[in-house]
Amino acid sequence: MPPVRLTTLSHGSGCACKLPAAELHGLLAELPRATDHGVLVGLETADDAAAYRVSAELAVVSTADFFTPIVDDPYDFGRVAAANALSDVYAMGARPLMALNLVAWSLEELGGDVLRAVLRGGAQAAGEAGVAITGGHSIDDREPKYGLAVTGTVHPDRLMRNSTGRAGDELYLTKPVGGGAASTAMKRGAASPELARATVEVMSSLNRDASERAVGAGASAMTDVTGFGLLGHLRELAAASGVAAMVAAADVPAIPGVLDLLSGAEPPIAGGSRRNRSWVEETVTWAPGVPEPRRWLLCDAMTSGGLLVAAPPGADAPGTRIGRLERGEPGRISVV
Repeated sequence: MPPVRLTTLSHGSGCACKLPAAELHGLLAELPRATDHGVLVGLETADDAAAYRVSAELAVVSTADFFTPIVDDPYDFGRVAAANALSDVYAMGARPLMALNLVAWSLEELGGDVLRAVLRGGAQAAGEAGVAITGGHSIDDREPKYGLAVTGTVHPDRLMRNSTGRAGDELYLTKPVGGGAASTAMKRGAASPELARATVEVMSSLNRDASERAVGAGASAMTDVTGFGLLGHLRELAAASGVAAMVAAADVPAIPGVLDLLSGAEPPIAGGSRRNRSWVEETVTWAPGVPEPRRWLLCDAMTSGGLLVAAPPGADAPGTRIGRLERGEPGRISVV
């Protein structure tokens, strides 16, 4: 079977294939809410994972995340997809313990060897995290998809949420953004080998150490930055916390080379990034001096991005300081 470029088989790459935030939030708002008192985190705040109190000292954290190919190399696709799924547990301050493979695949068209490589990549990332992959589920699908359902644990008092940020907290970002633009350029054959390697390295890196540091630093709230972009996930955190936010655009780190792409004549802007910008601009005020490439960067549909951490001023929080939470209309963001 000749080699196949996995990204040519999908309508959208990685987390850019998520349902649009505006429509998704509307759908979720119509669902019934859990009444079980053991539920610590459910649908209400669009958090990264669900959490259930088992006892006074133990909560279970559960999440599922899968997507279409973000890169052509099947092994790297598996690594990135697994790291992305594990990130939801790290964003809750929890430790992932066990995972199930989620696979949509056409053995007839793609064969088993390519799928084996995807699963090996997922197993590598899970092994690095100390997570056991204990089974999974697969379906026949001409558009390939892969990810994990992950279960973790945390002490209920150490559980991190996206709804507990406080006005005056500083905002930190633990990975550079721009993976959506970079992967779109890779799909077009317009990304340099250096940019491709740097992007895969960012997306396949675990958020484990950053999560532990954030919890240790006394972070008040946390989420990870994926398909809704930095501003989209910040909007969710700020709205859930009842606060506004300020972001210093020039301080937001970018994957090296991405801003050059976004400054070009035909910037590689993913469809997910365009949907993100349309959604967040309802609540974002841009300072006139923020250049267009930076605006797109802050809306970039990132895959397996870093943690967005809210922590008290002076805390030893991980990452780059990019702004702060403020008193104001919940969810309103000023970009300066």
